Amino acid sequence: MTDTSASAGTDTPLAFPGEVVTHAHLRFVDLPHAAGRAALITLDNGHDHTKPNTLGPTTLYALDRAIDAAYAEPGIVALAVTGKPFILAAGADLKGFAMLNDREQAVEIARLGHRVFGKLGDGPVPTFGFINGLALGGGLEVALNCTYRTVSKAAPAVGLPEVFLGLVPGWGGAWLVPNIAGPEAAVTLMIENPLNQNRLLKGAQLAKLGVADVALDAADFLEQSLSWAAKVVRGDLRVERAPIDRSEDAWEAAVARGKAIADAKVHGAAPAPYRALELISAARTCTREEGFAAEDRALADLVISEELRAGLYAFDLVQRRAKRPAGAPDKEQARPVTKVGVVGAGLMASQLALLFVRRLEVPVVMTDLDEERVSKGVGYVQAEVDKLLGKGRISPDQANRYKSLVSGSTDKAVFADADFVIEAVFEEMSVKQEVFGELESIVSDECILATNTSSLSVTEMASVLKSPERVVGFHFFNPVAVLPLLEIVRGEQTDDAALATAFATAKTLKKSAVLVKDAPAFVVNRILIRVMAEVIKAADDGTPLDVADNALLKLGLPMSPFVLLQLVGPAVGLHVLESLHAAFPERYPVSENLRRLVEAGKPGIWSWDENGKPYLDDETAALIQQGETVLTEDQVRETVLSATAEEIRLMLDEGVVAEPQDIDLCMILGAGWPFHLGGATPYLDRSGISEKVTGCRFLEPGVASLPR
Repeated sequence: MTDTSASAGTDTPLAFPGEVVTHAHLRFVDLPHAAGRAALITLDNGHDHTKPNTLGPTTLYALDRAIDAAYAEPGIVALAVTGKPFILAAGADLKGFAMLNDREQAVEIARLGHRVFGKLGDGPVPTFGFINGLALGGGLEVALNCTYRTVSKAAPAVGLPEVFLGLVPGWGGAWLVPNIAGPEAAVTLMIENPLNQNRLLKGAQLAKLGVADVALDAADFLEQSLSWAAKVVRGDLRVERAPIDRSEDAWEAAVARGKAIADAKVHGAAPAPYRALELISAARTCTREEGFAAEDRALADLVISEELRAGLYAFDLVQRRAKRPAGAPDKEQARPVTKVGVVGAGLMASQLALLFVRRLEVPVVMTDLDEERVSKGVGYVQAEVDKLLGKGRISPDQANRYKSLVSGSTDKAVFADADFVIEAVFEEMSVKQEVFGELESIVSDECILATNTSSLSVTEMASVLKSPERVVGFHFFNPVAVLPLLEIVRGEQTDDAALATAFATAKTLKKSAVLVKDAPAFVVNRILIRVMAEVIKAADDGTPLDVADNALLKLGLPMSPFVLLQLVGPAVGLHVLESLHAAFPERYPVSENLRRLVEAGKPGIWSWDENGKPYLDDETAALIQQGETVLTEDQVRETVLSATAEEIRLMLDEGVVAEPQDIDLCMILGAGWPFHLGGATPYLDRSGISEKVTGCRFLEPGVASLPR
């Protein structure tokens, strides 16, 4: 066995400033089964597991030299590429891509990737991609360009997430996946998964999809992969792949499915998924060279787009700022949490109990007014644990442990030895104050009292207590298991120990926490309700309901305001609106139409036909009274966005959060606002609304937008 290193040199016409270079270490190994000698390239940036391998131009040149050196070695029978332990590569160097402002530079980067990766498909010997762990975007495309692919069953995250950020798979993936595994697999991997909260695959799922040829155990993955490759080289193993239906009808059906997904998720507002679908469609008949050239053009167009700038800004918020919450106290002040109490046993309380027991793995006890409610809440948790077991997401031992840790009672005395108690009772100040007053007489002096309120004042809630400093807002978003945001609210007397414990607990719960001042409705609900109030007002004044509701679709928001109202429930929406009206009566008018819907017990404005299309039924129509002022969709959208800019500026002036980035992070993680908007402030800046309404931009020029 010999070992050489094809690391980065200085002859690199293209370069990203500050690129963390991933080296391509080349060695030659004797394959088992007397199959011959093979070249093995290992990608490694030398940062252990603290920084995954990424692919910038300097890295690509290093890989290029390693491939050339491997092919130049006399007598090799195969070439394989893998990565450092548990990581192949996390994709392109996104920091570098964010610096590209020139289309020609983008074309050069695209062509460089195609030239280097393409050598893996054009070599004199079979090539193998050993996907030993994390493989995203360009990292997966390294393997896709190879003749064969193995994948570790334990690979935690594999996929092509480019359209989630505003790009397309631009180093071969858009042509290769449909031609390796078919157009349906390509739509799943390139469109459906990224647009569903950037869902990624496990290693075994990649093989099931047909993108990898075989999934192997993680314990001795490299040895198994080399043995498998040896059998292929010797001819002892013939790799059978499912035949691809190359008919025009099959291909068009897959692309139509992808378009329906894109329309439902971004409503035509982001170009990337549609460009990706064009590439998938063309891949049926075009050659590899033509497909790669089309990828070059698409990638170059998107790299200089405003949507990508916003997507990269949003990605940075989620990857960096979310992990270092602004204003969080020193974690050393956090108290240990060895038992959790949940006041309430309804749906939200039960979701909280499930989350706490899964992540903290400590006793969690629920209370409610009667035994029936308690039993229902505990039963919900146990049933959800059984579902996780049935899906193979937890082991039988874990399932038994979780079930044993959850209990219920009608007596709050069970909280006497709890370290952290959270209430999830009716959203009424007097009710919550009564609960906290009762808890204070039971729990220890060190116990943190948390409220899951969505709009009420944490300071007022704590004002009835002898020790108000222990009370902290801990606002989750529904569904708790899906939405990653936690608004942590500091009341006027909340101390650092309570706050530090809240942040430490949030981290253990695997939630992204943002510190929020105790202000009406905090961040997400304040903005969403302002948006909803403006849309409802437009309808109340006379704009047709469908026009008002559809006005924001061009932004690509996850759902329209009236559909969101139906999701949260008109009664809840009215309650939060009334809370905000009490604080800011001029900006948050209470709609009498909404009040009538609630009084009539209507689940929302729309009814739904058998095809899932919304319509206004006669009974609901009779409740709605409108004026004579009719706005167009563009006018409604302009009004709503102007109101949003005004509200965000007021929130920043009030110090509700530290910076605009925190508002964007909240809207992305708590309200599902798409990456191509960058949250809220980048879009308001680049559309000129920020300056028009507030006199200035929210972000510095060049942040989340192209330099002007």
